[in-house]
Amino acid sequence: MYYLDHTADVQLHSWGDTLEEAFEQIVMAMFGYMTDIETVQPSTTIEVEAEGHDMLSLLYNFMDEWLYQFSAEMFFIPREMKVIHMDRVNYKIRSIGWGEQFDLDKHPQGTEVKAITYSAMQIHEDEKPQIFVIIDI
Repeated sequence: MYYLDHTADVQLHSWGDTLEEAFEQIVMAMFGYMTDIETVQPSTTIEVEAEGHDMLSLLYNFMDEWLYQFSAEMFFIPREMKVIHMDRVNYKIRSIGWGEQFDLDKHPQGTEVKAITYSAMQIHEDEKPQIFVIIDI
């Protein structure tokens, strides 16, 4: 019997001038791993909301809700997205995305993202906010 090493995780890193921008970019990094975002037309708009009990759970649930829009709902992939409101006291977030339904004839297939993980998840709110998230592929 043999066991072969297999990489099943990828770490995403995002940053922005604000924490909201870092949240936007971490979601776009996830979708950028799944396809070439430049091939996506912003023809449809969807709104995604999430809640948590702290900032890490808010980030996890936010990314998970966006992944759900692709995996289980309508195969929606955003070209861009914007955090409309982030409540850091009650840990709620509302965002909007512009994109379209994923189509293999139009969009190159990258790697499937199976899940978001809490493993090594970090949010740094220094002068330039940064986020680190490991996704299961």
